[in-house]
Amino acid sequence: MANPIIELTGHSLTIEDVLNVARNDYQVSLDPAAVTFVQRGAQIVRNWAESDKVIYGINTGFGDLASVVISPENSRILQENLLKSHACGVGDTFPEDIVRAIMLLRVNSLIRGFSGISMAPLAQMVNYLNLGIHPVIPEQGSVGASGDLCPLSHLAITLLGMGEVIYNGRRMPSMEALEITGLKPVELGPKEGLALNNGTAVMTALGSLAIADGRHLAKVADIASAISLEALHGVPYAFDPRTHELRPYLGQRRVASNIRKLTSESEIIEKYKFDRVQDAYSLRCIPQVHGASRDALDYVTTKIQIEINSVTDNPLIFPSDMEAISGGNFHGQPIAITMDFYGIAVAEFANISERRVARLVDHKLSGLPPFLVKNSGLNSGFMIPQYTCAALVSENKVLSHPSSVDSIPTSANQEDHVSMGSYSARKARTILDNAFKVIAIELFTSCQALDFSNPLKPGKGVGSAREYIRSNIPFIEEDQYLHPHITSALAMARGEELVNIVEDEAGVLF
Repeated sequence: MANPIIELTGHSLTIEDVLNVARNDYQVSLDPAAVTFVQRGAQIVRNWAESDKVIYGINTGFGDLASVVISPENSRILQENLLKSHACGVGDTFPEDIVRAIMLLRVNSLIRGFSGISMAPLAQMVNYLNLGIHPVIPEQGSVGASGDLCPLSHLAITLLGMGEVIYNGRRMPSMEALEITGLKPVELGPKEGLALNNGTAVMTALGSLAIADGRHLAKVADIASAISLEALHGVPYAFDPRTHELRPYLGQRRVASNIRKLTSESEIIEKYKFDRVQDAYSLRCIPQVHGASRDALDYVTTKIQIEINSVTDNPLIFPSDMEAISGGNFHGQPIAITMDFYGIAVAEFANISERRVARLVDHKLSGLPPFLVKNSGLNSGFMIPQYTCAALVSENKVLSHPSSVDSIPTSANQEDHVSMGSYSARKARTILDNAFKVIAIELFTSCQALDFSNPLKPGKGVGSAREYIRSNIPFIEEDQYLHPHITSALAMARGEELVNIVEDEAGVLF
């Protein structure tokens, strides 16, 4: 069966669409009406390039060289030189899913027809997506000022037969991939190099996939916290809906509801609910902490949704007015601040999770065997997984410092305020990866702790989660090599099956 096709209009792309193209190999087509608008804009730019009218980026140099006028016969060289000189990134290369998201967002912005680009580069990127040709793009080099100039240039030069791509799992010169697939290198017209590398597609691609993963993390964090709650014989009063109606944040109410679903029909909670009137904050305040992070993710979602259907290059071409306007839509500040906020929100899922893990392994607080192993002393049990959590949350605290408050002027002070948005998005992804690891360790640790309450049954959702985890990870009787078990727990935390199994038993989690 052929993969589904998403038609790009420049107006209607969703985060779910980005996820499907990036990770599920959805195909891409272009809306015919949008193609007509693109062609009209490209013709206007070609006419301007042949005239005496001086327009930035069409017949001038770039950045601080905007006052240098370029002759029409040098137009193609100007655009190619721009891409070659700007393709100077360093570091690790972006993984395939992010590269696919970058190409998708660049096409979706350019198809609006306000960039003056012709159909040839757009068609080439569509072919790349549909054939599985993925440019090699280094992660480091963008300051998020004129958008993501450096990484987008690495994408753009491959359209011309320069640089490298990954095709059929093999890294090769882009010209080789073009020959294998029967494609031809693109020849750039006026402004086309600038249209290709001037925009926020890299930071927004990172943000789009991060928000999808962050939503999943939020559900897994609720599941892990509910297992810990039962393992520690927590009381249910903090999740009473009456409390949350008096402070009606949506995230807080949703998390409280999730915990009630997950612990529904729990024999453990029923037995111990009169032992005390309240728990420590890491249990009692799960709705408030997880909920605040969820509300932050909702905010991030609204900003990413705006950006993926925006035009972010420069200058912008307005065919109906026959004008080119040099503005600042390329500036990454809206996404830079948004992704810094994302990083803080996701770090908090890990912060409170580590506190629950610490409580689980501390027999003075938990009432459970020291470090959750029967013969402690001879066995260290779960002592060191908590150390790992501590290391990860400490790393996240440093990474959560906002990069958007920094600015280093570039282009001889023409670009004297930059957003650092690409790094905001990249470090947000690192924070997310760390948070998944911490939550995975909580799943591993809390299931070990919960087993000491046998034969009492936990809640429906908690019980189904434990059963799934136990199908992959055994109860730890004595010290053994723990790393493989943590790796298994991380795979379960990242995968969809855990959430699906729990929702089948306890109901849909918000």
